[in-house]
Amino acid sequence: MRKPIGWSTIIIAVLVAVSAGLVWRRDGADGVLDILTHDLSLFSGILPRVLAGCLLGAFISEILPHEKVSRSLGPKSGLMGLLIGTAFGAILPGGPFTAYPVASALLAVGADFGATIAMVVSWTLIGYGRAVAWEIPIMGTDFTLWRIVISLPLPVLAGALGRFVYVRLYPKPLAKDDEN
Repeated sequence: MRKPIGWSTIIIAVLVAVSAGLVWRRDGADGVLDILTHDLSLFSGILPRVLAGCLLGAFISEILPHEKVSRSLGPKSGLMGLLIGTAFGAILPGGPFTAYPVASALLAVGADFGATIAMVVSWTLIGYGRAVAWEIPIMGTDFTLWRIVISLPLPVLAGALGRFVYVRLYPKPLAKDDEN
């Protein structure tokens, strides 16, 4: 179980306090209040997306059949599981408020670290939504296609490495059926 307040939270809180003190010293209370007002507005815009992403992940983990996910994306899925994770990440729409809750849901229903790493890396590197909306109009079709082609093996390699490392760091004890 996670601690409610860990080191990263403490470090961020200290950085916020120091930054607020510096802004107060330079701009006074009005400067700090302006920042707080702007950030509250930003937070209120992000909160519905975070909530929707978390709910999506929770519902997906309840809806997806555990056996099929484990068979397709689990530890014994081999290269095919890494390829499925890569393909899924490439077509997954949305931003981090969608991708990470979906990845967490996949882990909860039987996907292994390798396939999930392949999905997240593919979503990050290949994601068609960003390519179509941003990259092609700005960088052009040739650049985008070559970047995608060159990036294609990276999620599979990252997933394979993730699988390799994970099983060595967290070995599963042999079941009685596996001993025979």
